[in-house]
Amino acid sequence: MNRPDGVKLAVFDCDGTLVDGQHDIVAAMDEAFAALGMVAPPRADTTRIVGLSLPQAMRRLAPDQDETMQAALVEAYKQAYRNARVEGRIGEPLFDGIRDLLDALRGAGWDLAVATGKSDRGLVHCLATHGLSDHFISLQTADRHPSKPHPAMLEAALDDAMALAQDSVMIGDTSFDMMMARHAGVRAIGVAWGYHSARELVAAGADVVAQTPRHLQAILLEGNGA
Repeated sequence: MNRPDGVKLAVFDCDGTLVDGQHDIVAAMDEAFAALGMVAPPRADTTRIVGLSLPQAMRRLAPDQDETMQAALVEAYKQAYRNARVEGRIGEPLFDGIRDLLDALRGAGWDLAVATGKSDRGLVHCLATHGLSDHFISLQTADRHPSKPHPAMLEAALDDAMALAQDSVMIGDTSFDMMMARHAGVRAIGVAWGYHSARELVAAGADVVAQTPRHLQAILLEGNGA
């Protein structure tokens, strides 16, 4: 593959990094468990699995259930989330400062991509809602790849952008994102406004943890805070 010189790629997680989807995720999970006559996991347990593919998430949230029931929970969650979207109940607001960050990176010549545990449909809807569909050259989801922290999503984004691992960064709010970056040989940058603590992000391999989107912009464009 012929790679253009100077390609810089920033790959973002979505939930907990670009948008705050916590309320919607917890609500759909609660509905999924209720639909199958089960007690929903505590909110804290649900937020801990954000970023994983749904089958992986259900194995963690319902470890005592067999594969058939875990698969049923996956389908019940998808249906609950789909119903919420159709009924206009999905919010997923951008975190403050994210739009300015993305515009600044594009203006500085960075290519942008997303690697997320969301479905293709969910990610496309989310980005379109915020008018960000044209900001990203590669969209990688759990529909087409193994769950994080497997590096497949990140490697596909690198291929799409024709970028080298050493010229790229993975930006996310969970330890799964940081481990995925390490597996792919990409610089790992954590963000402090999502689901896992800064200490967990560093333990999982984060080179640095950005405290705000403006801090992240300084790290990437000004070399500050690294």
